[in-house]
Amino acid sequence: MTDLLTTMLEKLEAPAPRFDTLDRYYRGQQALAYLAPEARTALGDRFGRLASNLPRLAVTSLSERLRVTGFEGVDVWDDWLRSDLDQEAGTAHREALLLGQAYAIVWGDQFGRPQVTVESARQVTTLHDPGTRRITAALKRWETATTTEATLFGPDEIVRLRADQPGATTAGFKVIETLPNPLELVPVVRLRNGDRLLDDGVSEIDDLIPLVDALNKILTDMMVTSEFAGRPRRWATGIELEESEEGEAINPIPEGNRAMISENEQAKFGQLESADLAGYETAVNVILSQIMAVSGLPAHYVGVTTANPASADALRAAEASLTARAQARQAAFGRAWEDVARLIVGVRDGVDPLQVDVRVSWADAATRSIAQEADAVTKLFSTGLLPASFALQRLGYSETEIDVIRTMRRTEALDGAAVDLSKLVL
Repeated sequence: MTDLLTTMLEKLEAPAPRFDTLDRYYRGQQALAYLAPEARTALGDRFGRLASNLPRLAVTSLSERLRVTGFEGVDVWDDWLRSDLDQEAGTAHREALLLGQAYAIVWGDQFGRPQVTVESARQVTTLHDPGTRRITAALKRWETATTTEATLFGPDEIVRLRADQPGATTAGFKVIETLPNPLELVPVVRLRNGDRLLDDGVSEIDDLIPLVDALNKILTDMMVTSEFAGRPRRWATGIELEESEEGEAINPIPEGNRAMISENEQAKFGQLESADLAGYETAVNVILSQIMAVSGLPAHYVGVTTANPASADALRAAEASLTARAQARQAAFGRAWEDVARLIVGVRDGVDPLQVDVRVSWADAATRSIAQEADAVTKLFSTGLLPASFALQRLGYSETEIDVIRTMRRTEALDGAAVDLSKLVL
């Protein structure tokens, strides 16, 4: 177990520098990559950080289109809600889209009910069978104020470990507790963001990083130019300079004065033209077009708008690439959530999770107004293609809300028929 633990701890530690870089870009706190030393000196502390946080937009614009609405084949929705996965699933999607992978751990709570927790790739890592690609071992490591805790998940047992100091990496861990694993499967599921078979997942912002650096450079240059050359500068001739006590020449007209006067009748005044910032706008538009091509973000997401607002159909067409990306992520993450549902059934019912058939359902990834959706569903219902319950589900109503609606409709129908419910005999 010592060799396995060391391997897992080293694997967990390896991507930490890369994760730090991705985190900084996601928060918009990355360093200005192209800022010249002269510009940095000129700026001083006036522009400590200038960053257009498009990486966060690229991640959130995808994650907000990834919403699990239910499962087919098994009844796990109550367990899903009890684990707060109606909210935490979105966090898992954002983690996977940013870092390339995220994790979910399924185990029993103190009452023996299934409990699912969403985990970051900073704290969890897994080993996989190269033949079947199934997880053969998993490790979670986290810190407290005084210790470093770790849990090693295997198909046969769960081992809890502890190091007596915070910040422990690969040494100092001692076994605290060993528990049997009745599932005979590693109760850890990986959500991998990738479109190739053998990679460990890729970040949605990997391709954006150099383009965002270029955009921030242009924006910074524009602010420097605006500060030092954007305002018209004035000039004067025929004015005698003053002299300081140290013998240095002093401009008699302070820079902030709006009026200039001189006793010398030969003095002349004038004004230089200010710098034209239009070239920066052109450069920004070029970089933004590349960012939109790489990320699939439509123009109105990155602030490129027109005088005439686009129609709903035009917006849907503009978001087609982003919608297709979201649908691809639904397919990738859907397999992971189906594995989570299988483990939930295994913990709850004591059955073999591999024998459970389940399918995940997603909300429509496309942007659609309520009026458009209602019109489409109404037409399908009126032609008899959809039953009322499924039509309500398509409109976004939950199972509980559908049951309430059906009960209220029956009550209204009986009221309309003048039926006294109190006289009905069961």
